[in-house]
Amino acid sequence: MPRPVYSAKRQVWRDGGVSTGTRQIPEETALALTYNGGTYAVMMGTPHDLADFAVGFSLSEGIVQSPDEIETFDIVEVDDGIELRMWLTPSSAELVNERRRHIAGPTGCGICGVESIAEAIRPAAIVPKGRTFAPADIMEAMAGIVPLQAINIVTRAVHAAAFWTPARGIVCLREDVGRHNALDKLAGALALAEIPAADGIVLLTSRVSVEMVQKTAAMGTPVMVAVSAPTALAVRTADAAGITLAAIARSDGFEVFTHPERVAALRTTGVAEATHVA
Repeated sequence: MPRPVYSAKRQVWRDGGVSTGTRQIPEETALALTYNGGTYAVMMGTPHDLADFAVGFSLSEGIVQSPDEIETFDIVEVDDGIELRMWLTPSSAELVNERRRHIAGPTGCGICGVESIAEAIRPAAIVPKGRTFAPADIMEAMAGIVPLQAINIVTRAVHAAAFWTPARGIVCLREDVGRHNALDKLAGALALAEIPAADGIVLLTSRVSVEMVQKTAAMGTPVMVAVSAPTALAVRTADAAGITLAAIARSDGFEVFTHPERVAALRTTGVAEATHVA
């Protein structure tokens, strides 16, 4: 199995001089997700926590509703990558076969197995009301990510998705070169550990696109916080799903774009308007 971190030789040109040495960089591998013998999608990702990724991807894409619907799972190295081979219960297998018949070509990194624009921007699941959090909770949660990013500490080149609760702090963190993959890995890890995703906050080290909102909603998590800004469609989707979306989280604060009522000090409304600027 490929290691998630690779030591690369390089030359460094800085301050008018040249030096040589090595740098730790993240591995990137083709990951084929196969169901009942057929390939559904091929993603580029970090070869680490692959069982979590397979389960989380299957849940977020609606292929299964529970990890129990995956009857067997194998990780198989092939010449050009890794196959994540899953065999599903009969009802789930029929669903994925039906969707596979409509895939005309390669899929993108965030939306897989869809046949129309309408399906790609499908409404996200409606999340439960959940609890409220103090601004200090959000600041504490985001501050806890950096020390736990084992791969990023040595590479400075991967995304992380984490889950935080007031009682336990960061319960789980997963990393990947792909932000969607990191979130799928997190979803899988929580599902396999039977940790209720409605009790805490999803934390992201990336920007927030609509797919990230859809995946968070599929997990049933009502609050998500990211270090970068959201897209306008992500804001509209989070608002419709009932998700509190906070972003641009820095050491001095953050910005809340939707459903601020879950942030104890920000009980106001009308912040979810995303307008076009010419």
